[in-house]
Amino acid sequence: MASLLDIRRANERFHTRAGWLDSHHSFSFSRHWDPKNTHFGLLLVSNDDVVAPGTGFETHPHQDMEIITWVLDGGLVHQDSEGHNGVIYPGLAQRMSAGTGILHSEKNDSWTLTGQPEHDDPVHFIQMWTIPDESGIRPGYEQLDINDELALGGWATLASGMPGHSNQRAIGIRQKHAALHVARIRPAETLEIVTAPFVHLFVARGSAELEGAGALATGDAVRVTGAEGQRVTGGPDGAEVLMWEMNAAISTA
Repeated sequence: MASLLDIRRANERFHTRAGWLDSHHSFSFSRHWDPKNTHFGLLLVSNDDVVAPGTGFETHPHQDMEIITWVLDGGLVHQDSEGHNGVIYPGLAQRMSAGTGILHSEKNDSWTLTGQPEHDDPVHFIQMWTIPDESGIRPGYEQLDINDELALGGWATLASGMPGHSNQRAIGIRQKHAALHVARIRPAETLEIVTAPFVHLFVARGSAELEGAGALATGDAVRVTGAEGQRVTGGPDGAEVLMWEMNAAISTA
């Protein structure tokens, strides 16, 4: 059976603009609802967020969700009710397991205790949510700098719960059927995507061309059902690409 490629353009995404926040949503999120666009495979959320300096998401709850954050530009301050805190920067893989329940905040790293911004640079990041293998797990947090792995070229495994990735993944997630890979593809460089039942390919920056889908710009995504190792090639300025490998899908029955 041939692969099915569903191309989703950047300007087709849901858009939230709240002054301090400029967010694009690949799937239904918050007040944006389309019953035909709630997930792909095991991926429920893929938000492309830009947060202004001196601002951010105040403390809010999550439950039974694996949340992966990947910063493209700037720094994002994370704090949660389990006592974890720190600044997430480009190349630092970060995962939060909400489990039985967790509270956290995410703010531009310009934020200070006085509420006065120290710089005027926004923070740009992609946040992705997938369901865990089981509900009611203990909340958790993990992060790891993978800049050295990215510098080697090719795909780097950013996060995975798949048993076969135990020796190469950056951080673990509680989902045995999913893995997230990232590559900083050089101009004209060609890589193969994984062979898997469901692959979600997202161009976080730059441009690329995917075999069978054609040219992809920043913010474009391709949902591949029955992926067979199609080739992706970096555009004139290269590309940073996030690729979800999924061997199962959320049941809609």
